[in-house]
Amino acid sequence: MYPKLSDLINDWFGTNIVLPIQSYGFFLALAFIFGAFFLYRELKRKEEEGFIQPQIKKVEKGKPATIVELITVFVFSFLIGFKLIGALLNYNSFAGNPQDFVMSLEGSWWGGIVVANIYTAWFYFSKKRKELFPPVWEEVTVHAQDQTWPIVFVAIIFGILGAKVFHWFENWEEFTRDPLDALLSFSGMSFYGGLIIAAIAVGYYGKKQGIKWWFLADSVAPSLILSYGIGRIGCHVAGDGDWGIVNTLDKPGWLSFLPDNLWSYNYPHNILNEGIPIPGCVGAHCSQLAEGVFPTPVYETTMAILIFLFLWSIRKSIKIPGILASIYLMFNGAERFLIEKIRVNNVFDFWGMNVTQAEIISTILFLTGLTLVIVLWRNHKRASV
Repeated sequence: MYPKLSDLINDWFGTNIVLPIQSYGFFLALAFIFGAFFLYRELKRKEEEGFIQPQIKKVEKGKPATIVELITVFVFSFLIGFKLIGALLNYNSFAGNPQDFVMSLEGSWWGGIVVANIYTAWFYFSKKRKELFPPVWEEVTVHAQDQTWPIVFVAIIFGILGAKVFHWFENWEEFTRDPLDALLSFSGMSFYGGLIIAAIAVGYYGKKQGIKWWFLADSVAPSLILSYGIGRIGCHVAGDGDWGIVNTLDKPGWLSFLPDNLWSYNYPHNILNEGIPIPGCVGAHCSQLAEGVFPTPVYETTMAILIFLFLWSIRKSIKIPGILASIYLMFNGAERFLIEKIRVNNVFDFWGMNVTQAEIISTILFLTGLTLVIVLWRNHKRASV
């Protein structure tokens, strides 16, 4: 396993560099980039086909910088300079544990002040050069694809919030034991919590931008499952605990073409330091699981990519708004429900059944998707009569 991107580079090329980039964070960034790319294409296509209309907005130009703007720019640029210059001056501390460094009070005060003054001055004089007397209002056309990154940004913020909140509910004792650490920690995420809260936030944002919910949901669906699959690569590479139950079964003959570590894997050098010590290993991550487990992130990545390819291939042939998003819900629910059978997770007593939070939500998602397919299809048939 490679908790940091530099661990992977050093292993492949025999180097000895230290980069402050966590493997999971790297693949998460890739997930957002690829997701944004395909979302951009879908929003652009739907506007070109007339399903989404571009928005005409009025923008005030020539307005001087306000005190509130200058204060906001100064504060944010100070924080960036404080951490960025501090990271450069204390690179070993930053590279060793970037998460703790970012969330700590460690940084460079003079670096923050210098960066804040330079950027605030640039912002002020940039606005000054464009100042008009009086300011004028101009109409600008905002295309659907122009909303790609704002949508992604909203999804990131509310996705993280939802993922944390749902994880706290699932691990309430852990949260009450140290609420501050649970709040600031980058670990501990519930995918379904992020999906639900992000969907509500993105839907609200899309409505404010004049994008109807079903068209937006259909546009987002393929990107969602692809991003999920890429994110799971990060889980596997870092060894972040999203693995399966112990697997001591012999690999079936019909899977003989697969490497053994795709059937049962002990996640050496995992980022959580779970398991037993690795003989002769020296460093921060020198543990491996005592017994091999199902490498479930690999299975989920495989299923997610297959689902993406299917959704992407049928998207143009589906004419009823909302059907593609409903099919996504069904596939998403089925995929997660199946993987939960061999995945490590917290189990609850739910109406006399031992189930996980993900099993409950995935079942609801599947049934919701199935119901929506039936309802949307019937409504379409009724409207076309």
